[in-house]
Amino acid sequence: TEGLDPRGLAPGTRLPPFAAPLATSTSDAGANVAAGACEVRGRDVLNVCELQERGPVVLALVVRAAGDCERQIDVLDRLAPRFAGVAFAAVAVRDDDDELRALARERGWSVPVGRDPDGVVANRYGLGAICPLLTFGGRDGRVAGTSLGLLDDAALAERVEALRAGRPLP
Repeated sequence: TEGLDPRGLAPGTRLPPFAAPLATSTSDAGANVAAGACEVRGRDVLNVCELQERGPVVLALVVRAAGDCERQIDVLDRLAPRFAGVAFAAVAVRDDDDELRALARERGWSVPVGRDPDGVVANRYGLGAICPLLTFGGRDGRVAGTSLGLLDDAALAERVEALRAGRPLP
């Protein structure tokens, strides 16, 4: 993590490409951040390149060991249906695969949740000591803004509305 800003990516930065197995997948593969990551696709894969092809992106990086950080996924899941054309997703960092799979089933998350077992995606996105980290990507594939800490429904909706409209994020 040396040289990375623990407050996330700066606005205007390109979203770093990655592909990660979904929490519901039985794959034991790690996340892929190599040059060909955008080509790794499938029904059991969360691919940020594929998300940004659909439009703006809201990506939460969460560490379940950090208190109630995974509650951010619940908020994403509640809001996603309200914002057609915006891709919502999360990445669980350094989590136990079986526990994460059980939690995803228990909470019934419909937003895709990828697994980052060794923290390589978290490092690329600048996840530091504050969890969750939310990265907002514009239609152009560039970072529109970053948020540290849990956002409730109203605060997240305000940012997503600005993102969808192409306005600066609050």
